Amino acid sequence: MSRKLWALPSLAAIGLTLAWPITGADGAPAKAVSSAIYKDPKQPIERRVEDLLRRMTLEEKAAQLQTIWEQKAKVQDAAGTFDRAAASRNFPDGIGQFARPSDRRGVSQSNTGAAGAASDGRNRTARETADYVNAAQRWAVEETRLGIPILMHEEALHGYVARDATSFPQSIALASSWDPVLVERVFGVAAREMRARGATLALAPVVDVARDPRWGRIEETYGEDPYLVGEMGLAAIRGFQGRTLPLANDKVMVTLKHLTGHGQPENGTNVGPAEISERTLRENFFPPFERAVKELPIRSVMASYNEIDGIPSHANRWLLTDVLRKEWGFKGAVVSDYFAINEMITRHKLYGTTRVAAEQAIKAGVDSETPDPQTFPDLPALVRDGKVPLALVDASVRRMMRLKFEAGLFEHPYVDAGSADSKTATPDAVALARLAAQRSIVLLKNERQLLPLDPSRIRRMAVLGTHARDTPIGGYSDEPRHVVSVLEGLQRAAAGKFAVDYAEGVRITEERIWAKDEVKLVPADVNRRLIAQAVATARKADVVVMVLGGNEQTSREAWADNHLGDSSDLNLPGQQEELARAVLALGKPTVVVLLNGRPLSVNYLAEQAPAIIEGWYLGQETGHAIADVLFGAVNPGGKLPVSIARHVGQLPIFYNHKPTARRGYLFDTTKPLYPFGFGLSYTRFDMSAPRILTPSIGKGQTARVAVDVANVGARTGDEVVQLYVRDDVATITRPVLELKRFQRITLAPGERRTVTFDLTPDDLSFYNIAMKRVVEPGTFTVSAGPNSVELKSATLTVKE
Repeated sequence: MSRKLWALPSLAAIGLTLAWPITGADGAPAKAVSSAIYKDPKQPIERRVEDLLRRMTLEEKAAQLQTIWEQKAKVQDAAGTFDRAAASRNFPDGIGQFARPSDRRGVSQSNTGAAGAASDGRNRTARETADYVNAAQRWAVEETRLGIPILMHEEALHGYVARDATSFPQSIALASSWDPVLVERVFGVAAREMRARGATLALAPVVDVARDPRWGRIEETYGEDPYLVGEMGLAAIRGFQGRTLPLANDKVMVTLKHLTGHGQPENGTNVGPAEISERTLRENFFPPFERAVKELPIRSVMASYNEIDGIPSHANRWLLTDVLRKEWGFKGAVVSDYFAINEMITRHKLYGTTRVAAEQAIKAGVDSETPDPQTFPDLPALVRDGKVPLALVDASVRRMMRLKFEAGLFEHPYVDAGSADSKTATPDAVALARLAAQRSIVLLKNERQLLPLDPSRIRRMAVLGTHARDTPIGGYSDEPRHVVSVLEGLQRAAAGKFAVDYAEGVRITEERIWAKDEVKLVPADVNRRLIAQAVATARKADVVVMVLGGNEQTSREAWADNHLGDSSDLNLPGQQEELARAVLALGKPTVVVLLNGRPLSVNYLAEQAPAIIEGWYLGQETGHAIADVLFGAVNPGGKLPVSIARHVGQLPIFYNHKPTARRGYLFDTTKPLYPFGFGLSYTRFDMSAPRILTPSIGKGQTARVAVDVANVGARTGDEVVQLYVRDDVATITRPVLELKRFQRITLAPGERRTVTFDLTPDDLSFYNIAMKRVVEPGTFTVSAGPNSVELKSATLTVKE
């Protein structure tokens, strides 16, 4: 018998039934043989999993529940080349996962120990990553006892986060497209580029509902509404992994992030407690996760850093087991967020040792620790001591092994390294990045129809703003092959037609390195000189394009006390408003382009700027997309996925509030600066009140609703038809509005179209006082419009 398992206490004493590993003639665990059931791709996956499980030692099982990232130095040499001898020496029982094989962790580490932090220096190229992955897999398959391949996970928030990979618009920008078909295409490309380098698991999509714009991670989300977030999340999942498993050879598994409450932290600061009731969880934060689990074959969910009602998510058995597994039927693995199990000791002050943290995490339902072995190495001792049932470890191993089998890793652990680069940032991917950026742009203001600009009337254009030239693309990004800046895009559009002058205007931060801890605003005297130069440049121009907003340092993930990213106000950072006031005082036709991660309270601009475009972060094709919209090659059709507050004193400002909220303020208004779902066009649309084709239904029936839309302007354009519901009288208070359906359509001038939606019993249901989902008889107000404010309504009656 294996020495590793010989010192176990009496099985009866600790209530365990051990599945002993198969042994050889000398009593040692037997090497895997090619005829083993788990090696046979013709066998059912469940049978393969069970065969493999019964061959594993306890240490091998625990190893499959661990990951390495900062500890990659233990498996590679000083140059970052994978070292098979070092891997065997340091990880004799194998490795479950590698975190981010594309980065150079273990060679020149940053000291942040932080989720997603970039290491010093440039990360691996496509070929280097594929070679590294192949070397690691060759060791795992050929030199570990059972030959279990490694799960390679990567970040992919708005495209694959790797050197040279295609960078698409940030999540909040993609949400502004209100175009799930587009989002599915985007993440299909991301999956293709990831798989080409050997990754099989994406730590994406983020389906947190975000209800506090102070939170620096709001840019990573699809907004404030559970239905919109759910639709975009489902689209992203279909793009990443398709609709069925096992995976196709150009797809990757997804990880839903972060379960849950993460998007409304106390005082808007990352990982703060989420003091959210069960009802609010079920009505607002659970739905995107629940829909994904029930509608698609999800195999990985990540728990969130925050606590709810005093219990961190990584210790919350009600959340991870009772709700996720028992209620929703989730069959996959729960993975920890980076360092989160250990943070129950260091940050939450909940436990005193790694042993206790590991015990409580696996008992709550966490199956795998990322990104480094901190607490789960204690699992074998916990089993031997009777603290953790072996059956619990086995269940976690089953889930992780099922994921590897369904990913095809046992049959195809290697990739064609020679083709990895040619599959990266292909012409079709770059074209899609441009299309995604075009469709994500939101037109907030267009006074006197300044836009689109007519090049024939321009002799000289002034382009102002540091980020016109140094264009940000948002957090969780690497280096694309080329980022088209706003300045470059406008210069290309202007070539041979008019002159373009540039002035920096205001420099916001001294750097814009997302992973760097310290953030320094540029001194006021430096900016005042730049502002004077910008005003002089603008004075000579016929038209001004002013690029304002934020960057990857002014709004970002606050992953440590010395690495902050949340904000106590929502104003333009630095001296940008000072620049805007000086330039707008000239009276020139001026277009403001906003590039930012959080919704900004741009009150002065909303009053004084003739035209405003919200771009969020538009990815590597930012400049082309902005030029396409400014000159009318593209008619903007995006809509806001969040409400934009006038100031922090209005928070929370989400649209789907309860009837008693938003009563009013002395000397102020409770109305947002821009409402949820808002966005203008270069054309005009007329939208009818909803026509309920089945005005009276039973509780279990579906109602069909029709909305007529006409383009009554002079340009082809896009409108998003938004359908909202209000339960007029209920036994539990209901929101004033709830988005239930939407559809983005394109209409030529004079074209009319009828859009139909089906409202199901689920759309009309809510959690009653017993926390059971019900549809109550009565009337429902069904409203349609181009945003959450300009609505026309009809009444639907639901009978007993």
